[in-house]
Amino acid sequence: MCGLSVGLKRALFMKHDSLPIIIQGGMGIAVSGWTLARAVSQAGHLGVVSGTAIDGVMARRLQLGDIGGHLRRALAQLPIPGVAQRVLDRYFIEGGKKPGKPFRPVPVAAQKLASSLSELLVAANFAEVFLAKEGHEGKVGVNFLEKVQLPTLPSLYGVMLAGVDFVLMGAGIPKAIPGVLDRLAVGDPVELALDVKGASRGEQFTTEFDPNDLFEGDAPSLKRPQFLAIVSSVTLANMLARKASGRVDGFIVENASAGGHNAPPRGPLKLTAKGEPIYSERDTADLDAMKALGRPFWLAGQYAKPERVAEALQAGATGVQIGTPFAFCEESGLEPKLKQRILEQSQAGQTDVFTDPVASPTGFPFKVLQLDDTLSNQAVYEDRSRICDLGHLRHAYKKEDGVLGWRCPSEPVADYVRKGGDVQDTEGRKCACNGLFANIDLGQIRRDGEIEKPLVTTGDAVDTIATFLPSGAKAYTAADVIAVLTQDLPGA
Repeated sequence: MCGLSVGLKRALFMKHDSLPIIIQGGMGIAVSGWTLARAVSQAGHLGVVSGTAIDGVMARRLQLGDIGGHLRRALAQLPIPGVAQRVLDRYFIEGGKKPGKPFRPVPVAAQKLASSLSELLVAANFAEVFLAKEGHEGKVGVNFLEKVQLPTLPSLYGVMLAGVDFVLMGAGIPKAIPGVLDRLAVGDPVELALDVKGASRGEQFTTEFDPNDLFEGDAPSLKRPQFLAIVSSVTLANMLARKASGRVDGFIVENASAGGHNAPPRGPLKLTAKGEPIYSERDTADLDAMKALGRPFWLAGQYAKPERVAEALQAGATGVQIGTPFAFCEESGLEPKLKQRILEQSQAGQTDVFTDPVASPTGFPFKVLQLDDTLSNQAVYEDRSRICDLGHLRHAYKKEDGVLGWRCPSEPVADYVRKGGDVQDTEGRKCACNGLFANIDLGQIRRDGEIEKPLVTTGDAVDTIATFLPSGAKAYTAADVIAVLTQDLPGA
């Protein structure tokens, strides 16, 4: 470990050897898929799959014929009578769908989920974790977004059925999730309060899930995974440690250079001349205060260097979360040609990441890699017909009749305004849902034959990913990333 004595190296290693030093980030839609998570876990660290929109990923991969048979192998182990077969009957196409034919859609989530969607969410999340854990004893985690609330309950149950070891959640305040895990572990029904615009003070809307509905009898008892909250401030970490519905087992502290969604800057929003949010020392977590909470914590955001891992350990962290280098390794789910193109740009020093304050429908700043022929290009963005057919990032709002409606700032502007939305909220909004599916070569085919364009998100460290390439190689593996980051750790 760079700059540390042998004695301190050994002390740090012994202090943290029951928990992973490296957590592989849960990136995008299926970028951190089971293949990547499995590789990281087999290497002795924490591999993490992304649970976001994994129902749509399974449905589209089954329609492509389930290349390799992996999904069918996992579904065969799903311990719920009839669910696997119903999923296959709906989506599996032997040999794959015809070229040029659009993917069959999955139901769009609502306050009360359709039974077919609930079953698909359980099955898809089960399969992703099952495959990541298959054939080894390493630990596997799953990452969810708190803002994507409607699929959360059946998704959590699916990963727990597969024996997931850690649940990671950020992009919001996941105060209710620890208690949900406690109840699902004993087979109890659960509910989750929804964020609803226009709801009166004290008025609550919820979504519900009962695992017993899936079984011909009582749901089994399951292992309760550890819960790690993703935060950007000690204030949020302290609140969750004291007021969450159950135990928060640890924290991942992300700074503003981490990829994907970032927490907004504290205080009034100010932008650089380039149009990016300005972060200050107020947005830097106090690590001494984090240590005082008495919970394990990991640091994230440009820690993908051996000396940065050492700094994190010296500061009292259990380890680091690494996203960007894993996102571009061989095992990641990014479309291979897109991945290679970005690697070549990194080698040439030509990468450009823009922290876009308005691109994401969530309202969180969103780190977007600037690439021609993707939605980061203004002309490509303007040429796309606005459509919200996936709906993962829609917002709930209370209609005049008191029932819930759903709108997305990235949907057609007239539709958004008709639903009571402010037209200014639509300016610059990009369809992250369809763009992220395109990143993994599962983009929808439109009626005019056009295929949805990618929207590549990444951390600022994308400019350094070429440093993980072995001499003379054009690609690198998850093992290469781990070898570089742990080269100075005891036993490396």
